[in-house]
Amino acid sequence: MRDGQLHRAADLGRRLGVSTRTIWRDMATLSGSGIPIEGERGVGYVLRAPVSLPPMALNRDEFEALRLGMSLVATSEDATLAAAARSLRGKIGAVTPQGMQDDGADTFVYSSPEAAASARHLATLRRALREHLFLDLTLTGQDESMRVRPLHLEYWGRLWTLTSWSENDNKFISLRVDLIAKIALSGGAFLPEPGKTLDDFLEHFTAAH
Repeated sequence: MRDGQLHRAADLGRRLGVSTRTIWRDMATLSGSGIPIEGERGVGYVLRAPVSLPPMALNRDEFEALRLGMSLVATSEDATLAAAARSLRGKIGAVTPQGMQDDGADTFVYSSPEAAASARHLATLRRALREHLFLDLTLTGQDESMRVRPLHLEYWGRLWTLTSWSENDNKFISLRVDLIAKIALSGGAFLPEPGKTLDDFLEHFTAAH
């Protein structure tokens, strides 16, 4: 968008491989954060001023934290994220100052059987979260499927959890991803509704505690 031209959401979505709805949401987020983007749905978007990220200087501990995070993701069973982490590791290594270079050894590796069991579902969950898609889930040991609106995915160092709005029970639920036996993208996309969003869940959680 740095060319200053008007770009339609549908064109951006095709180029980036995401839905038009995702472009709408991301443009609203960028505009709200102060990026000088102007436009609206059905018309298009234009960047009114050049934008660039400021350079960052990282100390040795920050480099170590960054490398550790990339190493963890690179060993994930989520093939898309693992490939992205390996690519990112190479790019960062190319601009790392002498004396802080990555020697290629992964000193720390954290995992668990629960995290490994969750990996097979992560790509589907990430897509559902990005594009606001309904999910039909069946938990291990249960026969009945539930339809949910996925709201938030979180990793706790051992477990992945999914916070959702349950269409079956009309309430917020938090599920362990490793306990999901079956998962399917079904029912199309949903629009945020008052009382069923992540902000509503956080407000409800804060009030309860």
